[in-house]
Amino acid sequence: MLKTKEDMEGALLKGIDKHYDTSHIQPFIKAGRFIQFNDSGYSKEIMLSANTATKLNLKVNDKVLVYFLKPGDSLRSKVNKLTIAGIFKTGITEYDDLFAICDLKLVQWSKKELSTDNFENEIGGYEVFLNDYKSIDKKADEIYNLNDFPDTWDAVSVKNISPNIFDWLNLMNKNRDLLIGLMLIVAIINMITCLIIFVLERTKMTGVLKALGAKDWMVQKIFLRHALIITLSGIILGLLLALGLLWLQQATGFIRLPEDAYFINKAAVKIIWWQVGLICAGTFIVCLLILIIPTWLVKKIQPVKAIQFR
Repeated sequence: MLKTKEDMEGALLKGIDKHYDTSHIQPFIKAGRFIQFNDSGYSKEIMLSANTATKLNLKVNDKVLVYFLKPGDSLRSKVNKLTIAGIFKTGITEYDDLFAICDLKLVQWSKKELSTDNFENEIGGYEVFLNDYKSIDKKADEIYNLNDFPDTWDAVSVKNISPNIFDWLNLMNKNRDLLIGLMLIVAIINMITCLIIFVLERTKMTGVLKALGAKDWMVQKIFLRHALIITLSGIILGLLLALGLLWLQQATGFIRLPEDAYFINKAAVKIIWWQVGLICAGTFIVCLLILIIPTWLVKKIQPVKAIQFR
């Protein structure tokens, strides 16, 4: 229980030691710094979420009373006055409304003081961080199936702890695929329509060329070449515009999002160059194959009628 002179708020303390990899938390620190550890004894510093700090009207370097309550016995407690070293905000309400970060030794001390058992060297679990989140389930199964893995332990992935977040991410991926598919369909229809109009407007020219002995494929290549020039110009202009908007978003974050719905307060972007190249090349190849279809109209044009066409 966190308490000030005016308010109090419940919190779940996450105890960590000096060997903890803080690089996973540093990006979310909005004010102050990470807690500092002592060589002997526990650190008297704590990190609160922005939500909790706002509710208690606290800021960095303020003092807060921490009551450690014994489960089932609210009359028995231990009190510590801690200094707020930093304030973090993950954007995930389930975490920001619940967790506070402190020294693992402090949690172990409180458990020892409130219990007859010896909790001095006990911990609640280990965290394993992966570079590739796609292998979370696989690694969790591998750890659980280790020969020396205790029977009373369990390996739980973050997907099982917070399934709603990953369901949301999967939904965003489906929306992305649907949006890209619709954009591609619209682009293909527009290109086919433009090329058909282009062929019909050049019907007389097509008839003259065929009357002079030009083969159908030769005439088709003329129209296809012009269409591909338009396509390539559109891809280049679209690429420059997209990269410009992405750079602007990275620099300013002008596209804002409601954090309670999206877990982030601005649209996060990352330019992966091989994906950019793949999209551009794929768009060009798809358009090339699709644009061959309307050029088949050239085969239907008869030279005599085409020359007389107005």
